Amino acid sequence: MFCFLHFLFGWANSRLPIFALMNTQDLPKIHVAIPLLNEFDNLPRLIKDIEQQSFKSFVVWFCVNQPESWHLDNKKFSEVLNNQQTLRYLERISSFHMVIIDKSSKGNGWVEKLHGVGIARKVLMDSINQVAEKEDIIISLDGDTHFDSDYFQSVFNQFHLNPTLPAIAIPYYHLLSGDGLADRAILRYEIYMRHYEWNLRKIGSPYAFTALGSAMACKVWAYRKIGGMTPKKSGEDFYFLQKMVKFKEISTTNTLPVYPAARFSDRVYFGTGPAMIKGAQGDWSSYPIYRSELFESIHKAYKLFPILFDADVVTPVDEVLEPSWATTLRNNCRSKEVFVKACHDKFDGLRTLQFLKLNQKKYRTTDEENLRDFAEINSLSMLLQIIPEEFSFENSDLERINQIRDYFFDESI
Repeated sequence: MFCFLHFLFGWANSRLPIFALMNTQDLPKIHVAIPLLNEFDNLPRLIKDIEQQSFKSFVVWFCVNQPESWHLDNKKFSEVLNNQQTLRYLERISSFHMVIIDKSSKGNGWVEKLHGVGIARKVLMDSINQVAEKEDIIISLDGDTHFDSDYFQSVFNQFHLNPTLPAIAIPYYHLLSGDGLADRAILRYEIYMRHYEWNLRKIGSPYAFTALGSAMACKVWAYRKIGGMTPKKSGEDFYFLQKMVKFKEISTTNTLPVYPAARFSDRVYFGTGPAMIKGAQGDWSSYPIYRSELFESIHKAYKLFPILFDADVVTPVDEVLEPSWATTLRNNCRSKEVFVKACHDKFDGLRTLQFLKLNQKKYRTTDEENLRDFAEINSLSMLLQIIPEEFSFENSDLERINQIRDYFFDESI
């Protein structure tokens, strides 16, 4: 087992790690990157899932991490203790190859503003990149994510069958906990994400994906091509996949999904945990079921991109772009094909979300009404049967809401 405890990765000051004990000729085809913070209780199941993998040529990279300041914060005592227990637990594992990056022990933690799961994920992937072969695969997971015994093999197969594929936004399915409040929140959040992705796929958006850090994989050559992961405290998964899309089309399919846990968490600024907290308090304004008309407006803009190469025309998405944006792009593009690609790079996944959120406020319809309208517009008779007129995200039984989630999941795989 490769085990590097108290390993100081000096990304912040551009120092690179040294892997003196690792023979690069013997590296596996798969590197698994897992950030860990306060995950001791989830380790037995995680380790079991890893040990049971049918694909055996892998190394698992763990980054046990926290801010250095937590060592002086009595309110964070339990998290600090939990991380130390995690390190001791991992030291005893000998059933598979691993590398442990200790960013939690005293003197090793994140300093100042450089902390969070996004930084941990970047450190992991950058460390892998230092020693991996270009055709190797990086799988990104979280400590509370469950996966089947053939999961590593399924990801390997996807890349093997598609050698030019840079990355996969892997299908996911949140596990329900039996806690009614948490289950209702995660189901609604997942429906929000799946409805959003479904509509973007319908209009041919390059950004028709939803990003979860526990459900991503990429080739090392692609990681290098895009310059690695951008350091973000939150949303690193979204920005990472967006960079990949701008480089080359990614896949959103795999024969097996992952099963992330759903829990209330405020460790990141946005994402699943904060969405569940906000939603459980009755505020879903940041995660609405968007009006179908808004996606049609984006589609109209897409159709105008080729026309913009020859003449200035008004598009429905101009309001979230700077003045004369098309002129600037036109002056730097020699062909219509390059120009259209530049338009999609400009009006990217982030601008798409900005456009949707800005214009959603103009409507006074409920999420339930928007969902029924979506089903009717797209003639989704099976979905309409699940959401009768009296359907309510707040009051309908969880089984019915789960049926909606399952409908979208089945349509996405």
